[in-house]
Amino acid sequence: MSNDIVGQLAKPPLLRRWFGAGRQPLRLVAVPRDHVVGDRARGDALLAGRYLLGSDMVSLADIDFAALGTEGPLAREIQGFSWLRDLAASASRDKGARLAEAIAGRWLIAHGTRIDAAWAPELWGSRILFWTAYAPYILSSRDAAYRSALLNTMARAARHLDGQADKAAPGLPRITAWAGVVTAALTMQGGLSRLTRGESGLMRALSAAQYEDGGLMSRSPQEQMLLVDRLGLVRAAYFAAKQTLPDALESAAAAALAALHGVTMGDGALSSWQGGNPDDPQRIAALIEGGGMRARPLRQARGWGFQRMSALGTIIVLDAAPPPPARMAAMGCASTLALEISDGAQRLVVNCGGPGPVPSTLPDHLIAALRTTAAHSTLVLDDCNSTAILADGSLGKGVTDVVIDRGEDNETSRLEASHDGYVKGFGLIHQRRLSLGNDGKEVRGEDNLIPKGRRKIKEAAPYAIRFHLAPGVEPTVTADGMGAILRSPGAPPWNFRCRGAMIMVEDSLVIDSRGAAVATQQLVVVGEISGVGGDIAWQFRRSS
Repeated sequence: MSNDIVGQLAKPPLLRRWFGAGRQPLRLVAVPRDHVVGDRARGDALLAGRYLLGSDMVSLADIDFAALGTEGPLAREIQGFSWLRDLAASASRDKGARLAEAIAGRWLIAHGTRIDAAWAPELWGSRILFWTAYAPYILSSRDAAYRSALLNTMARAARHLDGQADKAAPGLPRITAWAGVVTAALTMQGGLSRLTRGESGLMRALSAAQYEDGGLMSRSPQEQMLLVDRLGLVRAAYFAAKQTLPDALESAAAAALAALHGVTMGDGALSSWQGGNPDDPQRIAALIEGGGMRARPLRQARGWGFQRMSALGTIIVLDAAPPPPARMAAMGCASTLALEISDGAQRLVVNCGGPGPVPSTLPDHLIAALRTTAAHSTLVLDDCNSTAILADGSLGKGVTDVVIDRGEDNETSRLEASHDGYVKGFGLIHQRRLSLGNDGKEVRGEDNLIPKGRRKIKEAAPYAIRFHLAPGVEPTVTADGMGAILRSPGAPPWNFRCRGAMIMVEDSLVIDSRGAAVATQQLVVVGEISGVGGDIAWQFRRSS
């Protein structure tokens, strides 16, 4: 770490004048242990004076929290102090504390003396979670004025959160705010009297945002990661304070982890849903291993909506629910009945994904296109989205009901799901049937269009069944135009066949874990359908 950076960030003498040394400074009665290992590369960048998030960067030597504000992912991440985890992964306590305390001192000067936008409930929730877990990095200073300022500001924030947590947006922001209330009650002097209120608020926030199966109503795997993280930090606070963790909270945390497991693929990264991308498998592994909980992957999720099938290394994840409600996800996708397939660590069929919650250089028109049905591995009828995406970015009419049926025998697991997104426009139900052999070598699929309602197609409508291929998967169409061989560096070849339709190979792209677009290809099964409906059968089979 450059001494120049710490020198430029040194805690200003204004702290002593504004806050004083404090006659009886508060103290933490417990310091939670964060078992999740941070990103060392990002920690190294911090020590070098750079904060990196997605495509954005801030120079720490020039950081001005008042000018930084709270708008946008980069500002909110810095304001939330979750980067302390990455710093700790890269620097010893003595080395990291010099930088962490200098930045915290800058924050106190900008926001510690008045309630402003930086006091948003979700930001204080995150700040308390990470300030308490990394207290050795921000409270090692011998400067009594600084320590008093920080601890007294935390105490004010805890009281502030008591009355403001429910004003955070529903979903993960409100959960984060109440997680801060609970953690403050467990770790700060005199806080236990507020614990019962905090627990009640946190359980209310979870009940309003989390399905009974553990998944968030935003249906975002990347938000689900953050939920597991938040609850893991709260659990650590209970253990540090030697308090009993409520059974309901433990159950919610375990269910959240099972739901997250349910959308991971064979490489340990996420499947791409609701504008997200695979993220970093090492980050996911650190989160799961460090959380101290164990849970099996959720296979049948009615609320969370992702159905999982697996057999001997082959994994399928299917979106079997309507898009999320607008109040929970501003950028929901028309992805119902799309799927992803992996063979071991090799991804085969994917969705295009999106930049997720980090800054990106992707153009707005591309981000909008990535939300469409065509950007997902499913059937598209007449180039129309199964759920309308309106001009203002909100979701319109479309899928309201998804019917699911599962079964298995000694040889095969079966899944059947259907949605009503094309009924109003075309008078057709889209049904997708899947079967996975118990040896993991064969995936059979069938897309059916079934007449329903009064509206009928007058003549015919074109359809396209898209299978976006993972980068590195090379397709070769067979001579009869009804099949393809898929070769990849990480798995044996897979043969694809369809019945009653032709196959084309078209260009595609996927968004990687850094939020960047990567060129790839897609198999497209094309044909026409009449008002009486029809079915298109297809098959993936491993060569060996």
